[in-house]
Amino acid sequence: MPNQRFADGEVVMGRWPGSVLYYEVQVTSYDDVSHLYTVKYKDGTELALKESDIRSQSSFKHRKSQSSSSSPSRRNTSRSRSRSPGRPAKGRRRSSSQSREHKDDKKKTIQEADLALLQKPSENNTRRYNGEPDSTERNDTSCIVSEQKLKPDLEMERVLEQYSLRPRKEEKKKEEIYSEKKIFEIIKTIEKASSKTKELEFGGRIGTFMLIFFLPATVFYLLMMCKQDDPSLMNFPPPLPALESLWEARVFGVFLLWFFLQALFYLLPIGKVVEGLPLSNGRKLQYRINGFYAFILTAAAIGTLLYFQFELHYLYDHFMQFAVSAAVFSMGLSIYLYIRSLKAPEEELAPGGNSGYFVYDFFTGHELNPRIGNFDLKYFCELRPGLIGWVVINLAMLLAEMKIHNQTMPSLSMILVNSFQLLYVVDALWNEEAILTTMDITHDGFGFMLAFGDLVWVPFVYSLQAFYLVGHPTAISWPVAAAITILNCIGYYIFRSANSQKNNFRRNPADPKLAYLKFIPTATGKGLLVTGWWGFVRHPNYLGDIIMALAWSLPCGFNHILPYFYVIYFICLLVHREARDEHHCKQKYGLAWERYCQRVPYRIFPYIY
Repeated sequence: MPNQRFADGEVVMGRWPGSVLYYEVQVTSYDDVSHLYTVKYKDGTELALKESDIRSQSSFKHRKSQSSSSSPSRRNTSRSRSRSPGRPAKGRRRSSSQSREHKDDKKKTIQEADLALLQKPSENNTRRYNGEPDSTERNDTSCIVSEQKLKPDLEMERVLEQYSLRPRKEEKKKEEIYSEKKIFEIIKTIEKASSKTKELEFGGRIGTFMLIFFLPATVFYLLMMCKQDDPSLMNFPPPLPALESLWEARVFGVFLLWFFLQALFYLLPIGKVVEGLPLSNGRKLQYRINGFYAFILTAAAIGTLLYFQFELHYLYDHFMQFAVSAAVFSMGLSIYLYIRSLKAPEEELAPGGNSGYFVYDFFTGHELNPRIGNFDLKYFCELRPGLIGWVVINLAMLLAEMKIHNQTMPSLSMILVNSFQLLYVVDALWNEEAILTTMDITHDGFGFMLAFGDLVWVPFVYSLQAFYLVGHPTAISWPVAAAITILNCIGYYIFRSANSQKNNFRRNPADPKLAYLKFIPTATGKGLLVTGWWGFVRHPNYLGDIIMALAWSLPCGFNHILPYFYVIYFICLLVHREARDEHHCKQKYGLAWERYCQRVPYRIFPYIY
């Protein structure tokens, strides 16, 4: 077993993967199994390097001085030969000794340029933005715009010109082509080296394996409890239905009809087409924004069915069977997604689902943006079948309540739940473009986690309050309803204004309307907002989400904790997601994120957390 040569915390020079350039890095850990050092660059980037790619600073400085001491003598020799009367005339062939010395001289010049490069990128990217900037807050967006316009090939072109690395005229064109090819190969190597998932989330392989069974069991347990006359936690376990009663081919056919109807609406050539954020290979995918149009068409279709007296409460009568059908479909979709991801190119794999472990990658999603032609499966499932289906289920529960209790009007509690959640869904569809910047689209692959979450968890768990009210009607007074409405409006205002502020700044940080916002610049070219809602807490949109979730549960009263499962789960979900955000942002923004955390200490709840 080889010993660890470099100690943890030691500052050394590390070679950037795929290149000949060394940068100052700090050793953070050493893996005895793989014999790899985890090092941290000044801009916060962490990579795993072999021992052969790491050198001590002292040896590197010695090499630098040796190079500089030998270069002048070689240059002086070259000049004396150029003035020598014995030098052959122009156009004649050089002697072998002159040719060798010319090559040595050129090699030394290139080495000097490489050594000089060690400091420049480090200073420009880390000391200025992630280390010690002139000012920690800015409301001048010019630095962000200029950083976004930089291209790797232009930067290399500038370096070549600055250090006079151009070859002779007769080989210039050939050398440029080779240089561009080499740059492309370096970039490609870096992407491949950094695309492997090293840190496993959700409990790793064991945790994700258990979640594949735990999540469906939780959904079925909640639905069975809502059917009980006394849905108390003390009545555990609820009586299990017969297995044959959980499946009906007709119900599964209705679910398939719903899914493919939404797919048809997605394919309609209506709505604008926008580009998403750049992928790891620099490519931008195109997305058609027509979710709100799909909602309008769905509402028209449901209205037509009701006009012809279709019994929509059929959903309530077969609710468990619909949940089972959706779970079976999501499992089949997940298997298809994983099989097709095995043939996907390396650059199209998800950064969070490329661990090499079958169960983990199956759960988190192996491929980032699986598409059939221009049909983006993940983007479609995020907002269409489940989210619009949630509203249809709520409407079915409202009609079922009226029928079962012989009411001419739905209860005030049911109206509040339907109205609040309808507003939430319509807002999501109206601001559909904003989802392109979320972690679900940019980081998480499309696997069981998102497939089950979009198609089962969202429509059947988020509608739990409406389902509960059908069997357990709760009367509330108008003043209480008014207070709950005000609470929901406060949560919605925080949620929408915070998201709009963030999305507008991401899309166009140079917008004059956003000139009042101050931010901390980072080495990535993006800015971290420290004023407005994002200077109040780090995740104000999560705060608004939790306030709304509470307002959705309050109309159900306080007789049972079951209708409050949503708000309890949502707090746990957002706290966990906030921890994931913190980890990714710390890796991405480095020291700039640490300064941001000092500037904005509270994560979700002001003065609490």
